[in-house]
Amino acid sequence: MKLKQLLLSSLVLVSATAWADPTYRLFVTNEKSNTVSVIDSRTGKLETTLEIGDRPRGIGLSPDQKTLYVALSEENAIAMVDVASLKTIGKLEAGEDPETFDVHPNGNLYLSNEDDAKATVVNPATGEILHEISVGLEPEGVAVSPNGEIVLVTSESMNMVHIIETEEHKIVANILVAARPRGLAFNSDGSLAYVSSEIGNEVAIIDTKTYKLVKKVKIDLAKSKPMALVLSPDDKVVYMTTGRAGKVAVLDAQTLDIISTADVGKRVWGAVLSRDGSTLYTANGVSHTVSVVDTATSKSTMEIEVGKFPWGLALDD
Repeated sequence: MKLKQLLLSSLVLVSATAWADPTYRLFVTNEKSNTVSVIDSRTGKLETTLEIGDRPRGIGLSPDQKTLYVALSEENAIAMVDVASLKTIGKLEAGEDPETFDVHPNGNLYLSNEDDAKATVVNPATGEILHEISVGLEPEGVAVSPNGEIVLVTSESMNMVHIIETEEHKIVANILVAARPRGLAFNSDGSLAYVSSEIGNEVAIIDTKTYKLVKKVKIDLAKSKPMALVLSPDDKVVYMTTGRAGKVAVLDAQTLDIISTADVGKRVWGAVLSRDGSTLYTANGVSHTVSVVDTATSKSTMEIEVGKFPWGLALDD
């Protein structure tokens, strides 16, 4: 019993020391500037701009929040940046044209290779490509379930969501959705997954136990091109960027009905939510800005100028 308590205490201590103190930095990839904008999320002020590499798009943080990963599509690489010092600490081989990725709880990266119709698994600690999984044409969105047991990948050209189990890295289901699926998101326990379809102008819900669609809804907004999806911490609300519509649609997570909308910049693309759910940040590609949205009022409170064609965001809070 004493040994068990000692081991548990050690794990808690290791966990506490391994997790970095937040910098409250908001990181934004600028696809045409080949940079990452670094913003102090507490003030909305641009802290610095990092020269990162050729055509940065997907972006994310390691589980301990200490390392920032950036997909460099034209370099077939993932750049690694130390979050505290803002120094580039290396680049990982990532297969042909990496666009988006998600980070597994074990730290491995699962990414889409758009030109090769593959999903690739990379161990950032060693730089080794662990697995390559054939998927449909033009893979785009990637999402790892909270428990890490499955990974979802969208295939734009085949209008499909591929479900991959991570023990043997095999596709266990292919789910047909509306045209050009883009964004993916899980609820907090991983029982449901949400997928947006850009050309089909639709959002759907997948039951991850049965691998079946349980709900799909057309989005009733002019010029809407659904893209990024983010769930509120309580799983009650889905925030969805709408591309050319220049809005964030706030959806009821059960019914997918539109509760409200927030006006943001032109061609709104990526999105990230603060840990407490109070603030949503969006990358507005054609406006070359980031919008700061108060989720309590669905109002944009600030526009921050960044580089050319901002694409994705990651927040260290």
